[in-house]
Amino acid sequence: MTEYETPSAESGTPSTESGTASATSGTVSTESGSGTVSTDVGEARVTWFAGTDPWAVLALGHGAGGGIEARDLQALARALPAHGVTTALVEQPWRVAGKKVAPAPKTLDTGWRGLWPALARPGLPVIAGGRSAGARVACRTGRELGALAVLALSFPLHPPGKPERSRADELLGTGLPTLVVQGGNDPFGHPEEFPAGTHTLVEVPYGDHGFAVPKRAPLTQDEALRTLVDGVTEWLVTLR
Repeated sequence: MTEYETPSAESGTPSTESGTASATSGTVSTESGSGTVSTDVGEARVTWFAGTDPWAVLALGHGAGGGIEARDLQALARALPAHGVTTALVEQPWRVAGKKVAPAPKTLDTGWRGLWPALARPGLPVIAGGRSAGARVACRTGRELGALAVLALSFPLHPPGKPERSRADELLGTGLPTLVVQGGNDPFGHPEEFPAGTHTLVEVPYGDHGFAVPKRAPLTQDEALRTLVDGVTEWLVTLR
């Protein structure tokens, strides 16, 4: 397995023996490990991947149809610590509670706001990020929470087949340096559909909403994830 491939369930998440915290304390160690944080909508969970001589924290939320096992989140969590970026994979309370359907955007935002103090507690600049629904949360709340920037992975510009229902205002209204990483074949918005703005956009050729590429594509899955990771890494350098 290379550092960009999707890890197995056994290897993809750090041990919870270190870095754990009680839900009542609301604190999480930034050593590699995981712990829970109490919010107004339930307990969230943060899994930390500690950076080497870290200069920032990148907080990444998951989408409405999956968790932190997503290939893009795992690839970034494995690669970025070596570049001085402590990566925190955030599981929203609904996911921790075992529910199968995500709540309304307002509830997602409330959960994100509630766990933000734990993300900011190390005293490092925090970059708000996520994939799909998690990207929307980061875009909507980043500025008010004092984020350094926003990373939007697979931003759902519109529901599949319904370009008239655009969510571009969320992306264009971040008021922060923003990077969008989008699959070339994402049914929630192809790269060429995105409006002009101050954000930066990196395309992962042939990638779908989960950055999976078809077997017939002229690049491998590993190469697609390398494009994603390299694009994010290069953008992070501009924030220092």
